[in-house]
Amino acid sequence: MTPGNNGASTPEDDDPFGYLYADGQANGAQPPSGGYGYPNSVNRVRAVGTRQYGQQSQSAQTAPYGQVPQQQGGYGQPNAHYAAPETLPGRAPTAQQQMPGGGGGGRGGRGPNTKGLLIGAIAVVAAVVIGIGVAMLGGDKDQSNTDDQAGTTPTQSQNAKPSPSPSKGDESNVDLPKIDAKALRLGGGATLAQDVKGAQSDGGIYVGNLNQVGSSVTWTVNGIPKDGAYTVFARYSTVDEDQEMTLTVNGKPFGSKLNMGNFTHTSDGDFAKGWTKTYAWPTLNKGTNTITVSCQDGDKCNVLLDQLWLKAGQVKD
Repeated sequence: MTPGNNGASTPEDDDPFGYLYADGQANGAQPPSGGYGYPNSVNRVRAVGTRQYGQQSQSAQTAPYGQVPQQQGGYGQPNAHYAAPETLPGRAPTAQQQMPGGGGGGRGGRGPNTKGLLIGAIAVVAAVVIGIGVAMLGGDKDQSNTDDQAGTTPTQSQNAKPSPSPSKGDESNVDLPKIDAKALRLGGGATLAQDVKGAQSDGGIYVGNLNQVGSSVTWTVNGIPKDGAYTVFARYSTVDEDQEMTLTVNGKPFGSKLNMGNFTHTSDGDFAKGWTKTYAWPTLNKGTNTITVSCQDGDKCNVLLDQLWLKAGQVKD
């Protein structure tokens, strides 16, 4: 097959692009009059180098075969054989977009918004400081409330309303008096005995026969360091049902009976198994005070009394 038109034949027998080459043009090859291959195509196939942009169409000038057509214009100037689409008539020139907020380094742009970052950091620090302050104030308030509260349910003790809260001070570390049963002043039918084992008083001596109305023991306490709330403890033994006796401080009955319950739950009548303790929270005066435990009308006094002692403040042990 040779370039050009070789007569009536099917399209595939001809070189459809023969007109693009110099030898094909010399043999009379012509470009197709319409869009090649697609009916009603708007494309116009031209020989290489014949299309020009930015001006009216001119006759194609073809350089001799084997030579490169002379380029028009210098470097960076519009070329007659090619121009970007935006250079065509009616096309708006495209301007190069400049990125906003250019970088630093003396190029005229703004740097990062350090002022905003600084303000944000200060706000965060301030919020943390305020939160810590509120937490500390709340903790101090809770601690104060805890310190000002008094125990209201003494274990193994009387049911009276508690006395005012103990005073804060060094008196809680002061050793306060303690007395054995044999040193107490006895009243009524109260007697000393030692046949039941388990008493901690010197010689195992305790006070018995307290279950008669009018029986009592009295303790005169010296050396109370200051006015305030104290705890008086009593060690005793009882069996079967709970007992209660009258507590008198400085000649005045205490708020309620001294609870002398059967906390060991001894039920066989063996007093040697029933030793336990109870306590009350009286208010004492500085100096000398008198404390009396007695059996009065309506009391239950079937107990053996071993010891009495004091502690500063309202404590349970």
